[in-house]
Amino acid sequence: MQSGQSARYFDRDFRLEAIRILPGEYHAGSGPLGMTTLLGSCVSTCLWDPQRRIGGMNHFMLPGDNGTAASPVPRSARFGVHAMELLINQMLKLGADRRRLVAKVFGGGRVLRGFASLDVGAANCEFVLGFLATEAIPVVGSDLLDNCARKLHFCPASGKVLLKKLDPTGDDQVQRQEREYLTRLRAAAGAGSIEIFAPPR
Repeated sequence: MQSGQSARYFDRDFRLEAIRILPGEYHAGSGPLGMTTLLGSCVSTCLWDPQRRIGGMNHFMLPGDNGTAASPVPRSARFGVHAMELLINQMLKLGADRRRLVAKVFGGGRVLRGFASLDVGAANCEFVLGFLATEAIPVVGSDLLDNCARKLHFCPASGKVLLKKLDPTGDDQVQRQEREYLTRLRAAAGAGSIEIFAPPR
C-alpha cells in the first residue's frame, strides 16, 4: 500500500484537479485539492476530521484468502486492516484526532466477471463496515454493493463526495485494473508480506 500523492491530474468528469488514487494506494491532506478514484469490487473509505478539515481516501480489496486456523486475523482481512491503519495514521500525522473521525464508504460492486462463486465486493463491504464499527468511527454516508462501477471525488476541505455510477457492462478499464490488483494481492498473501499495525489508542 502506498501514498498516491504524486499522481495529480485534471479530472474531466468532475472538472477539477485531484490526486488520483489507484488500487492499493491512499492519500490524506487538507485544503481544496481533492482525491479521485475508480471502483469496481474494491472499496474506498473517505475519512474526515470535521474540526481540522483533514481528510483521506484509500482504495483496497481483500484477496479472498481465509488464511489458517492458527492466524488470529484471516489473511484476507490483513490487507484491509493494513489499508485502514495506513490511512488513519497518515491523518493523525497531519493533525487529525482519531476520536473525531467520520467515514463515508463506497464500492463493493459485483463487477468482476468469472468470479460467480466469490463475491469479492460483498466481502470488502462486510470487512470495512466491521472495521469501522469496531473502531467506533461513525459511517455518515455510503454507497455499496450493486452491479455497477463507481467513480468518486472526495474534498477534504468540505467533506463532500461527488459520485458517478458507471455502466456495469462497458468499463473494461475497471475490469482490467481490478484483475491485475487481485493477482498481486494473492501473490502477496502467499508470501506473507503484510504487517499488522496495532491501532493507536
